[in-house]
Amino acid sequence: MSVSLDVTVSASTPDLSGVEFARSADGLTVARIKDLVMAMMPGPDGLFYLASGFTRSRPLEVLTRADFLGHDGWIADEAAFRLRVLETADHSRELAEMKRVQTRMSTSTPWGASQMAIHYGEGVVAHMTAGHGGFHLSPDRNASVHPALRKESPWYEEDVEWAVVATSFPSLFTRYERSNADKTVRNTWPAAWEEIHGQSLAEVESRAKDRAAFDAIHVADLVVTSAIRSDHHVGMTEVVAAIGGDRTGDREELRFLVPCDEYALRGQFGFVIDPARHQIYEGPSSFLGWHEPEGRT
Repeated sequence: MSVSLDVTVSASTPDLSGVEFARSADGLTVARIKDLVMAMMPGPDGLFYLASGFTRSRPLEVLTRADFLGHDGWIADEAAFRLRVLETADHSRELAEMKRVQTRMSTSTPWGASQMAIHYGEGVVAHMTAGHGGFHLSPDRNASVHPALRKESPWYEEDVEWAVVATSFPSLFTRYERSNADKTVRNTWPAAWEEIHGQSLAEVESRAKDRAAFDAIHVADLVVTSAIRSDHHVGMTEVVAAIGGDRTGDREELRFLVPCDEYALRGQFGFVIDPARHQIYEGPSSFLGWHEPEGRT
């Protein structure tokens, strides 16, 4: 029997048709979209991750952990899993309606010879090579990219710059792809996003902007650059810190002992040493090959 879906349908909620949710034979939350099955796998520290597989006829209720492979990203809880499944279903439906044409083209790219190409639309072609890939835009298409994101080169690599293409030509991409592209631009080029949209990004809306703010606030503070659980002090983490979190080696590095529980609560951009509470540590190190800088004992 399928599990009921506690999702409120609205204009922005993906179509629920063709999506099935259930519990597997070993209690996993699982879902089916045509031949694709997805599962919410338990991970460390109360987190979960997405795994998937393919099965045509077997009921979801008889599947087990062995039917799912891979690690398709972390998810917080069952609600997030269900939303991810709905997004995937919506994405699949839109893809089926698009006129992307897969072909082979004998051409060179910045990442090597093209092995496969996908025509997204006139003047927008994605190339795959042996090691990497990305989009090529015709001169007219590249001229249509917003100046804040446009490159002189018509090539946009697949890891991050693909988002420039999706943002520039939204009709060629699915809703799911457009959402990810917007997030990528916000996190990578926040100033460009703000210029394009004519509004400022709030805190937590852009990783790059938040990172810059963190660095500015802590430019004169000791920020941890390396950490390891101490072999010599139970319950403590041995850390190396430098002013501003400098990793070039141009600034003096100091060691400290921080309680493991405290260090586990560090922010996404690093742990800031509090000189009033964290004392310089000069004892035996758990870092392989650590040597005190000259002039220190």
